[in-house]
Amino acid sequence: MDNLLFGISGLPIGEAAQKFNYSSAIKYLKTLDLHAMELPFVRSVNVTDKNKDTILKAKIENNFYLSAHGSYYINLNADDIEKQLQSIERIIKGAEGLLKVQGRSLIFHPGFYLKDSPSETYDTIKENLLRLPKIGVDYRLETTGKGSQFGDLKELTSLCKEISTCKLCIDFSHIHARYNGKLKTYNDFSEILQYIKGELGKEALEDLHMHISGINYSEKGERNHLPFLESDFNYVECLRALKNFNVRGCIICESPLLEKDALLLKETYHKL
Repeated sequence: MDNLLFGISGLPIGEAAQKFNYSSAIKYLKTLDLHAMELPFVRSVNVTDKNKDTILKAKIENNFYLSAHGSYYINLNADDIEKQLQSIERIIKGAEGLLKVQGRSLIFHPGFYLKDSPSETYDTIKENLLRLPKIGVDYRLETTGKGSQFGDLKELTSLCKEISTCKLCIDFSHIHARYNGKLKTYNDFSEILQYIKGELGKEALEDLHMHISGINYSEKGERNHLPFLESDFNYVECLRALKNFNVRGCIICESPLLEKDALLLKETYHKL
């Protein structure tokens, strides 16, 4: 991608009694000079044959970037093989729904370790990811926020090296929470970007999908998202690292303040 886009996860808050659907949300966000939205397919794929045309029209007219967050009910390392197959089906349905509106990236958490070792979990998840069809949507593997979840940076980067249809979704806040407040300085963020560049090449930083928010966490990892100004997440140094590494792609803000904090990110970035 040629630039860095800023957007939100889900529908915007708006003002007073404003109500949004996907098409009206796209138009509203564009008036704020935000250019991306992540559709929440977390419980169901809510792009249908009834609403796809109006969403697509708004997307094209506003030159807008759409991604989607896949189902919460995905575990490609489930004990039950049938549940693994159901997870694959959920991923495919999410990708097909996103494709209807010319979206680019389907984001999801690959699974849990459960009783398996990290290497056993890796092998099972890799085998299942290889079953996903090439349909024109990037399968984005999201870094996870708890130690019980498969999906640290090294695991996901390795999968992306081995599977051509998979790319990264770096959730900086999840990494921060997973390691009990690890990301504190500019160097902490730059180390992540340098690792990605070293493993996947400069092109990975030229098309990177990211999640950022304030975050509440415990020793066990992520608890819930917070507004930036109520969190210890150092968004300024995160943005400084992105700028210095000339990262391109999309930043999705998952703060409870949504478009307000997305604008805070964008304004801060352009002042650095």
